[in-house]
Amino acid sequence: MATWTAAADRYDNMTYNRCGRSGLDLPALSLGLWHNFGGVDKAKKAKAMVRRAFDLGITHFDLANNYGPPPGSAEDTFGRILAKDLIAHRDELIISTKAGWEMWPGPYGDYGSRKYMVASLDQSLLRMGLDYVDIYYHHRPDPDTPLEETMGALDHIVRQGKALYAGISSYGPELTAQAAKILRELGTPCLIHQPSYSMLNRNVEDGLLATLKEEGIGCIAFCPLSQGLLTSRYLDGIPKDSRAASSHGFLKEDTITTEKVTQLKQLNEVAAERGQTLAQMALAWVLRHDEVTTALIGASRPEQIEENVGALSAPDFTAEELQRLDGILAGG
Repeated sequence: MATWTAAADRYDNMTYNRCGRSGLDLPALSLGLWHNFGGVDKAKKAKAMVRRAFDLGITHFDLANNYGPPPGSAEDTFGRILAKDLIAHRDELIISTKAGWEMWPGPYGDYGSRKYMVASLDQSLLRMGLDYVDIYYHHRPDPDTPLEETMGALDHIVRQGKALYAGISSYGPELTAQAAKILRELGTPCLIHQPSYSMLNRNVEDGLLATLKEEGIGCIAFCPLSQGLLTSRYLDGIPKDSRAASSHGFLKEDTITTEKVTQLKQLNEVAAERGQTLAQMALAWVLRHDEVTTALIGASRPEQIEENVGALSAPDFTAEELQRLDGILAGG
């Protein structure tokens, strides 16, 4: 079997953006291994997708302890791909993982205690065959653990050398500012925040983006295609092989109403006028903010990654286009 060799021109056409007030650049598109990389489909296409992403200049691969399903299997899969294909390129990669959702039974396998955060990263490193990750996130706020403990755990992990940078995910504006202050005082700045952001979920515009700008924190938008809704997949119903039709997906059939399909078709018309697919326009729309460092894409086949990268050559949105899009989105 022939040995895979990374494309020599892999950095020629990718855009890289500085992540907040740091020295780190991230690709404008990052690959998330939330679905299709675990045991649910035996990761048949996982290797091809990781290889193609890297060939296109995507250097950031985003995981979490519970990604799969089953939990942990995405890290297992990525670890095998890394060992076989990408280990020679380790210093070209940004590998991130997270902890914050239920991972094992008992009182120490969930949320944000120091015990859980440290133990979870040790497990993640073992699954991936790594000595360190580049970014370690707290995956969601913990209402019962003092924020000082959770942020202190991130600082401890960075000082141990098990992670190079610390991040948070799904924190609101006020809690983000508090977390950033604690980390800054500890000497480990908060590098990045990972919120859900798309045309169909604009909550970050209500204060969070302004907070990230003020704090000098980068933003990686997850679900920028709204679990695949903002693609051509659902313009004519629900395909049998789609996330909405899957028993393990988060997108449910009952969310794809007639009204929603009408809205998607209107958005698709604007995209076509711009010479883009709906997915490409949706990604370009998220990336239009200076505060957004990178958009986190998912994929089930390499061709989707290729299509998404095409969003980076999109023309700037005109004021008229943005006004028209706002009208369509407000009507949804």
